[in-house]
Amino acid sequence: MGLFDIFKSKKKDSEEKAKKQNQQEDHGKKEDNNSELKQKDEKLKSDEQSKNEPKSADELTKSKTEENSEAHYDEKNRAAKVSEETEDKQAETKQTVPSEDKSQNEDQRTEENDDEPKPESNEKAYEHGLAKSRSSFGQKLNALFANFRSVDDNFFDDLEDTLVESDVGFETAIQLTDELKEEVKLKNAKKPKDVQNLIVQKMIDLYDAPSDKDNAIQLSKDGPTVILFVGVNGVGKTTTIGKMANNYKQQGKKVLMAAADTFRAGAIEQLDEWAKRDGVDIVKKEAGSDPASVVFEAVDKAKKENYDVLFVDTAGRLQNKVNLMNELAKINKVIKREIPAAPQEVLLVIDATTGQNALNQAKMFNEITDITGIVLTKLDGTAKGGIVIAIKNKLNIPVKFVGLGETVNDLRPFDSKNFIDGLFKGLIQNN
Repeated sequence: MGLFDIFKSKKKDSEEKAKKQNQQEDHGKKEDNNSELKQKDEKLKSDEQSKNEPKSADELTKSKTEENSEAHYDEKNRAAKVSEETEDKQAETKQTVPSEDKSQNEDQRTEENDDEPKPESNEKAYEHGLAKSRSSFGQKLNALFANFRSVDDNFFDDLEDTLVESDVGFETAIQLTDELKEEVKLKNAKKPKDVQNLIVQKMIDLYDAPSDKDNAIQLSKDGPTVILFVGVNGVGKTTTIGKMANNYKQQGKKVLMAAADTFRAGAIEQLDEWAKRDGVDIVKKEAGSDPASVVFEAVDKAKKENYDVLFVDTAGRLQNKVNLMNELAKINKVIKREIPAAPQEVLLVIDATTGQNALNQAKMFNEITDITGIVLTKLDGTAKGGIVIAIKNKLNIPVKFVGLGETVNDLRPFDSKNFIDGLFKGLIQNN
């Protein structure tokens, strides 16, 4: 056998050997596959049997817990989804509704502003503001004439008491009574209504008597007008300044305030609030500062910055008369040094509800400084309107402003005709 045959024989043997090995491997794989299929079949049968068999209590509990957990999870997802949808809808609503609400609110505010009462005419303001005084005086006259028998000394004694109770002042009451005695004799007045008309007319004549004093505020024609306010604490001095500042601001005036009542911190704060409310400027310092230094800075500012009106608040410590007098004298000196013609006005603020005490205050302040006019506050809250006649007759100081209510517009320039009409309206009886 040659080498080729030997090689060929070996190759053949090798191929047969490899073929047998492959057959064995294929047979092993088939057996493995059959074994796996058999195991799967057995497992399926086992699962079917376990499904059909009743579960134990633990298995049931575990199964139910898993089911509930899944159900809860699904429910939670659904709730979250609903919540998101609701929020989206609300967001859409918020984007569309506010404009309507805003429009409605603006319309409502406009309607409310339209409903706000407009300032009354002077005539109506005096009529309403003096209602208490008019009613009180009318009741006193009615009581006087209820027991009227004849015009004799007893009648005039009762009349004098009635006038004193009406706060026209004791001296003014005596003067009126004496003049009425002559008037009654002269006109031979015997009927109650004739005598009543004479009483009212005599009071009107007394107030309306000619005077060298002017009821109007004296404004400077060149440079700032300085108005100095004096009065005891609690009469409404600071409030009066705030209302007057508003009045002049509405007239187009450039207004400045000076908080020279440095004795009370509350006075400075209150005036500062009024300045903010009115939209005007203010010169102020800390409580306890020198009032004259505040006034100096205010006057200097008023001159340099061309203010039209300067309102100066001052302390009201009337119980310390000497110190107050010295303080006001120092303030006046500072003002006159900077503006020789100033102050153009020194206004005494008094509370009408204090009656005769207001007259006493006017007397005392008139001794301390030269009072050019009076601001009578709270006239609407009292039946003592006769104090105006007492001040006019006794001190010859004109009333320049009166407080006829609580609002800013209720501080009115004094008008003698409207005052007389408001105080005596309906008390003159026709024949």
